Amino acid sequence: MERLSRGIALEHITAVTKISQHHLLALEQERFRLLPGGILSKGIVRGYAGAVGLDEHDWTERFLKAYIASGQTADDDSGWTEFASNVGKARIQRHDAVEVRLRWLGAIFLLLFAASGGFLTVRYFGVRAGWWPTLIPPNNLSADFHAIVDWVENWFSRIFS
Repeated sequence: MERLSRGIALEHITAVTKISQHHLLALEQERFRLLPGGILSKGIVRGYAGAVGLDEHDWTERFLKAYIASGQTADDDSGWTEFASNVGKARIQRHDAVEVRLRWLGAIFLLLFAASGGFLTVRYFGVRAGWWPTLIPPNNLSADFHAIVDWVENWFSRIFS
């Protein structure tokens, strides 16, 4: 009634407070079950009262009395603190999960690097010693593969020479 008597539109309160019209209508119609509950409901009442130009503390007390009279239980802020601690735990768990993924990715990269380095080292020294061509039969390989192997051999011989 105060909002209407002052000529303030519900859209204006929504724009000022960033509270959804759904929650503001639930507050005006005393459908408290539609409000988020706890400290969030108190914040909605404070924001609404401030936007209309009413005493926030007085209207918060009136809201709590009406809330309890409607059969709702005025819960303490333990649910809010539990919610906040769960948000913190979820962030830590997400951070830990990312860290574990990065460690595994690094380990896999290191393993692939070591395996390819070992292969290329054995291949280089095998070619120099003359025993490598006997490990892979040349007749079964395509010409493209031979060209690639020759290029890699030439490249490594230039690097290690």
